Amino acid sequence: MKAKNVELPVVKNEYYEMVIDDLGINGEGIGKIDGYTLFVDGALPQEKIKVKVIKTKKNFGFGKLIDILEPSIHRIDPVCDIAKRCGGCQLQHLSYEGQLNYKQKKVQDIIERIGGITDIEVNKVIGMENPYFYRNKVQFPVGSMGDDSVNIGFYAMRSHNIITTDKCYIQQPVNKDIIGVVKEYMLKNNVKPYNEVSHKGVVRHIVTRVSFHTKEIMVGVVINGNKLPNSDELISNLRKIEDVAGIFISVNKEKTNVIMGNKIKMLWGKPYITDYIGEVAYNISPLSFYQVNPVQTEKLYSKVLEFADLSGDEIVWDAYCGIGTISLFLAGKSKKVMGVEIVPEAIVDAKKNAELNDIGNTEFYVGKAEEVITGKYNEGVRADVIVVDPPRKGCDRELLETIMKMQPEKVVYVSCDPGTMARDVKVLGEGGYRVEEIQPVDMFPQTVHVETVSLLIKK
Repeated sequence: MKAKNVELPVVKNEYYEMVIDDLGINGEGIGKIDGYTLFVDGALPQEKIKVKVIKTKKNFGFGKLIDILEPSIHRIDPVCDIAKRCGGCQLQHLSYEGQLNYKQKKVQDIIERIGGITDIEVNKVIGMENPYFYRNKVQFPVGSMGDDSVNIGFYAMRSHNIITTDKCYIQQPVNKDIIGVVKEYMLKNNVKPYNEVSHKGVVRHIVTRVSFHTKEIMVGVVINGNKLPNSDELISNLRKIEDVAGIFISVNKEKTNVIMGNKIKMLWGKPYITDYIGEVAYNISPLSFYQVNPVQTEKLYSKVLEFADLSGDEIVWDAYCGIGTISLFLAGKSKKVMGVEIVPEAIVDAKKNAELNDIGNTEFYVGKAEEVITGKYNEGVRADVIVVDPPRKGCDRELLETIMKMQPEKVVYVSCDPGTMARDVKVLGEGGYRVEEIQPVDMFPQTVHVETVSLLIKK
């Protein structure tokens, strides 16, 4: 039988007035028109707005914000003039207090809906005193308008169209100078930007890292080729920027959205920069994972240390350890810390960082966390505390099952995605653990993203 057409209370391309009730997980306003849910980018709760319906489905639709008839008390003017078009910041129009409230509610809703945990009140989000210019790493896409121009900036929301800009209010100000030097070099030497469609052109991305404490800068150029023409000129001009400590190229000749290639070639200077978290020093190389907000990272790791509540006699596993940031932060309070990471270069850095800080009670292993920790468990290795800081996709099921078999006293779960954390916490809950406390940390002001630390105790 042919399905009947369901008459909706809204019509595509028509205009309506509505009130926004809530914010979605991507920062979009959510409201209803005659019971029909509409998602509207840029709208805030308690606002009365005029909206144009641009897409309809059976149970919900999408609208375009046309006018704000009654603004929220938390609405502010974005400091950045491209904030509405750029895909980097989704919440610059929301006061910082409003952002922190939104993120707390987001974690609470997700932990209840996905994790099934209704008896825990999520702590207030740990915020920043100055929620701007905080990122220590940026990856600028490079492209053109199909002519001889060079466009460097950020992708527009939900697209790969580059919005040209030389200033970003969540990145380090020195990036403006770096972009200027690279752009001038490309135009002068006829070095073409990369074209995603034709797979032609040379320069794909500009990558920078800036140390918060030492101020050292590393500059990288991701290229669709093996070398940069007249690279000595680029090196000479970049070296004029104060604190530039290393310059490299990353070779990426694949048709992919992955930014960095696996082959790194230093053009000049050191192959790393040094930064600190607390009193622990870390050497950070081009492919190293390192938290992008150094001010909040110290708060985050201090909360991990507090949740672990180490006395000095514990054996600790640090799964997805990266360059050993959490491992070394915990080592001073524990008997031994064992870290595991799938990226070989990161483990090399972790071992060097242990030597750099004269820390001798750590062991680091290359491999998948689920395979290494399970293998060691089968050999009889146990841990009193397990810390996991997985990628956005969360923990592998095998790792969770090994944790439940090992039965450590505590599991400290660090997450950049509350959804996958809630999923994994639910599994651990069914395997004998209870959630004791959940602490969000605002690592990414002006965006919808939030870092969360959860403490789980063996029942």
